[in-house]
Amino acid sequence: MSGGQQQMLAIGRGLMSRPSLMLLDEPSLGLSPLLVQEIFAIIRRLNKEQGVTILLVEQNARVALAAADYGYVLETGRIVMAGSADKLMHSDDIKEFYLGQTKDNTAEATRWKRKKTWR
Repeated sequence: MSGGQQQMLAIGRGLMSRPSLMLLDEPSLGLSPLLVQEIFAIIRRLNKEQGVTILLVEQNARVALAAADYGYVLETGRIVMAGSADKLMHSDDIKEFYLGQTKDNTAEATRWKRKKTWR
């Protein structure tokens, strides 16, 4: 089976028990962009048509926020930002640090400074 078929099978198996909540961990991992669109269309339909709450863990922030109502941004296990998906999608920090969009003038670009946690 292809990666997309495996993901659809896993989602289908999870739906057999008619859950009210599903946890999906990286459903787009290793899939082609076309299959990612298909999987996320299924996820949106499950939420809207069947009322299944989806707790989604996903590194592809753009796709995840497009499918979400609410989001959390985690770094090293801590919530660093939370809000509606629309608010997060339009946040300048999210655009720059997680969606890869930068300002035209690199001299004005924000520098991400992290505290070192290692010694």
